[in-house]
Amino acid sequence: MDEIRDLSLHIIADAPPPNWLRIDNAPCFQNVTVLLIPGLTTEILSLPPFPTSPCHACPTRAPGDQTRMHSVLNTFFTAPISATEKKKREERKENCNSHFPSERLQSNDPAQYLLTKEQMIEHDYPLPSYTADVFQKPDDTWVETPEESRESLLTAPDQKKKPARKIYSIDCEMCMTEDGKELTRVCIIDFRSGTVIYDQLVKPSKPITDYLTRWSGITAEALAPVTTTLPPATDPSSTSDDSSTPFLTPILLGHSLESDLRALKLCHPFCIDTAVIFHHPRGRPLKPGLAWLTKKWCGREIQTHGEGGHDPEEDARACVDLLQKKLDNGPAFGEFKTDYESIFERMARSKRRAGGPMGSIKGAVIDHGNPSVMHGNKATTMLKALLEVVPSHHFVFARFMALANILGLMKGLRPKQSSDSTPQEPAPPPAAEQLGTVLDALNAHLKALHSALPSRTALIIFTGHSDPRRMAALNARKAAFETAIRSGKPSDGLQPEERWTAAHVRELESAVEVTKRGLLFLGVKP
Repeated sequence: MDEIRDLSLHIIADAPPPNWLRIDNAPCFQNVTVLLIPGLTTEILSLPPFPTSPCHACPTRAPGDQTRMHSVLNTFFTAPISATEKKKREERKENCNSHFPSERLQSNDPAQYLLTKEQMIEHDYPLPSYTADVFQKPDDTWVETPEESRESLLTAPDQKKKPARKIYSIDCEMCMTEDGKELTRVCIIDFRSGTVIYDQLVKPSKPITDYLTRWSGITAEALAPVTTTLPPATDPSSTSDDSSTPFLTPILLGHSLESDLRALKLCHPFCIDTAVIFHHPRGRPLKPGLAWLTKKWCGREIQTHGEGGHDPEEDARACVDLLQKKLDNGPAFGEFKTDYESIFERMARSKRRAGGPMGSIKGAVIDHGNPSVMHGNKATTMLKALLEVVPSHHFVFARFMALANILGLMKGLRPKQSSDSTPQEPAPPPAAEQLGTVLDALNAHLKALHSALPSRTALIIFTGHSDPRRMAALNARKAAFETAIRSGKPSDGLQPEERWTAAHVRELESAVEVTKRGLLFLGVKP
């Protein structure tokens, strides 16, 4: 995937030439259009198994480790910062520190670490509808933080400066019910005062089937007298006790906060996530664990209670301390040397290879928004949007998902069941007539797009991966087995279909390698 990304950047921007492909007269290219079409497998195309015989499709390999495939989109859209650019940034930083030593203190504002809309979409956050229409609330029990009024953003005449926005650190614990994991405890800490302003057990709406005590710390005895239900816990802003202060939507802080918001059934616009603003030592798309971050950067250990489970107050305070470390030491604190940037950042500071001033490359992405929801653009809408932007943009990326959806491939990448549930069998394959209809529509869309491409456009089509369902099923079985063992069940007491053996490990590694295989097609519009 990184080589496909670098090929695109070489054609349209200033990246070096690839070492696996020779491109003559690269400056003659005016545009690049990149299409990701999952589901376009060798079986669909009736191609021989690659690489046993030559064909016009180039084999590709998705990123990942032995047991998992990493995000194809993340790899394509993020590129390592070059050594030259890294040196320039370090020089700018040194100059800034030497001439303006107090600048960091003046910009010591937690708001600089707020997740962008794009980051929230990427990390599967439940966004309010007024922020981006990419998340569909599953039912009426969900709450959406009201949109901030314009009046609340204005400083009153008798105020010298606008009041500080509240910041609440949140951590939730869940237990298992017949509907999956549900909230059973929530702790909220005021970032600036360190005061616990809310710490309550919450009664789930459905009967509990597993208290998950090893992680949640919740027991049947502790939850027995509890009558508090979810709604009172879903509005952190209601904890404000200063009625004379204009209401400002608070900032919520947490670690992998999207999980807590989903447990609270809350859509919130302003979030800081310590799993995002701090880096994993091996880089994206891996996320660092909270216990590791706290030991690494705060010098203390948390989550050491063993069978007693996690303490949500302890975890929430860890997030407070980590954010404070960022504020004390600057944005680079907690980051590692493997720096990445968006390919659009790269294009913005590059000249077009075909000629033009710095920053003249216009790019567009035509996509579905949040892939986990799949209620966004349909194929015909995608085509219409593509036809509108390809004449006026130098770089265009689009993703066609109809084929992957009818084949059920996205369910393999994002399984609905939790790691504690029994793995589900893949859905049966679509009828030949249904598949034929989708393929005919895909062909028609590609023909229409090719006809609309400007002259001297490079067309790059890649599939990203093959069928991930076997890999996903094995990973689900592995997770279910590990959960059973952690809950105290003896391995010899499990049913044969629940066990995880060395043979399954080898099968998973083989399935992952098969899943990583993809196809690449290259073309030029004369």
